[in-house]
Order: sequence, then structure tokens, then C-alpha cells
Amino acid sequence: MVVLAIVQAAAFIAVWRVAVHVEIGQWVDTVALTGNRIGQDHIEDPVDRILNAMSVVSLLAATAVIGFIALIRGRVALAVTATLLIAGANATTQLLKYGLVRPDFGIDPERIYAGNSLPSGHATVAASVAVALVLVLPRKVRVFGAFLGAGYAAVSGVATLSAGWHRPSDAVAAFLIVGVWAALAGLLLLITQREQAQVESADAHRVAATVLGVGGALAVVACGFALAWLVDLRGQPPVLPAELARRPLLVGYAGSAAGIVGTMGVVMALVLAAVHRLVPRVKG
Repeated sequence: MVVLAIVQAAAFIAVWRVAVHVEIGQWVDTVALTGNRIGQDHIEDPVDRILNAMSVVSLLAATAVIGFIALIRGRVALAVTATLLIAGANATTQLLKYGLVRPDFGIDPERIYAGNSLPSGHATVAASVAVALVLVLPRKVRVFGAFLGAGYAAVSGVATLSAGWHRPSDAVAAFLIVGVWAALAGLLLLITQREQAQVESADAHRVAATVLGVGGALAVVACGFALAWLVDLRGQPPVLPAELARRPLLVGYAGSAAGIVGTMGVVMALVLAAVHRLVPRVKG
């Protein structure tokens, strides 16, 4: 759990440094965001419904439901830990969003006064609720919850890009923050267990975790190839993203969407691979 927390924190720092403080990173990020205008008229309504459904009230309601599921299973420590995961991840996102500074390289003049938007609050809400739900669900429905939750979080992350609310790095950073908090929550659960906690290898969700992990990793690799192709088109002096043709904008948007989906898949795979040890069959 400590290693997972460190690795995902390091990945977050790398994403932040490259996407915010490196000129080429800002350029690629802005190309992907500019590409959201392609076909936006066809998806505007469902995207707005997805994003508008996320509010403080809905987050509190989801947290209460997750805590209730843990309590009716007699897992008080699990209820507390899941609540801390959601609260910690969302508080961290808000602190970072208003504390981090985004330098201006003249790449995105349309949003020059918007300031920093990393990480995404909406993506954090969706991912933290999804991960917390997987922790509290009984093992028989855990895999279903993992795929459903990962899908919902991934769609929400892509929706923030499609709506023009966030750059792709914002959603990726949000998922990594949730991953860090999931690892810390797992560490807390391990500490609170007693010797009579019964861990069964049969409860491990190896196939499902492998599908999520491999699928997510492949999506991230596809994102890397797409963004590398974009970098080759940048030219000197660099062309502003708004001046690019339809094809590079579409590649940037689709590739970044794949990166968002892939990151969530990997984060959820790590949670699913370890959850049978974090929440053993017989409570401590």
C-alpha cells in the first residue's frame, strides 16, 4: 500500500509538471481540449446531464449510502475508512486546484484568465465514490461494482473534456489522487485488522483485475502514441491549437480520452487486486 501510494503520487507530480509547467505539455493538453468542438452538438445534452448530476448534495448522499452498506455488514472501520477516502480525495483536489499556479506560455489565449484547473473536481467525485463503493461491497458483487464504477468515473472524466470544463490532464491527475487515497485507506484497513482476519485467495479477483489493468494500460499506450504523433506536427514556431486542422484535433481529443479511460482502469485494477486482503472474509 505504501509503494502504491508513492508510485501514484509520483505519477501525479509527473503529470502536473509536464502538463502545466512544460510548454509542449500545455500545447498537447490544449489541442485535446480544442478538439472537443468536433461533434460537440451531438453529445452536449448527455454530457451536461452527467456533469450536472454531480453536486455537494449528491456527493454527501453517495457517501452516506456507502457508509450505510459498510455498517449493515458490521464493518465500522470500513465505513469510517471509506468516508475518509472520499473526503480526503476531494479535499486534496480542491486544495491543489486553488493552490497550484499555471504559467502562461501564450498557448491558450481563450482561457488565459481561467487559471489553474488541475485536478478536476468532478472526476475526483466520480472516482472516489467508485473506489469507496468497491471497498464496501460484498465480494459476490464486487467485480460488477468495479466495472460499473470504473466506467462511470471514466465517462465522467471524458465528459469534463467534452464539455470544455477541463483539460485531459485534469481528469488524469484527479484519478491518481484518488488512487493515492485508496492506497492510504488500504493501509489503514490493514492496520485495523486483527490476527483472526481470514484472507482467502479464492476471494481474489485476478481475472477481473487483469482485464481492467491490461485494458487500461493499452489505452494509456494508445494515448501515448497519439500524443507523440501530435508533438511531431507541432513545428517551429509552434502552431496554436486553434489553428490546427480537424485531423490533429480529433487525434488529440480521442487520444486524451483514451488516456483518461486507461488511467481509471489501472487505478481500479489496483484496488480490485488488493481488496480481498484489505477487506477479508472474517472481520478483524
